[in-house]
Amino acid sequence: MDKRSLLVLIMLASLAGCASNTKVQNPVNYVTFRDAPLVHDVDKGMSKEQVLRIGGTPSSTQKRAKGLGSCNSYILNKDGQQQAYYVSFDNTGKVDGKGFMTCSELERRESN
Repeated sequence: MDKRSLLVLIMLASLAGCASNTKVQNPVNYVTFRDAPLVHDVDKGMSKEQVLRIGGTPSSTQKRAKGLGSCNSYILNKDGQQQAYYVSFDNTGKVDGKGFMTCSELERRESN
């Protein structure tokens, strides 16, 4: 393994340790898609309208279980690779989560 790859892995491990509220996700997805506007520019607390301006129309939208708000699923594309990505919103329409899975996958993980 070269030094650059090792450095990236160490940095990702460090970031994972700091993100206690983040679901476990594949770090390769983050490295591949980190410059996508939805990944790079969307932050917790943003409004649904701000997210739509950044990411455009989602692939799907669904209500979250237990009345927790809603969730938008997107498909990110880069160099022929596709990756699911979600942005979830609380009851006030503010971002409360995002990550590399569909909204349906998020709901399944949260129900376990």
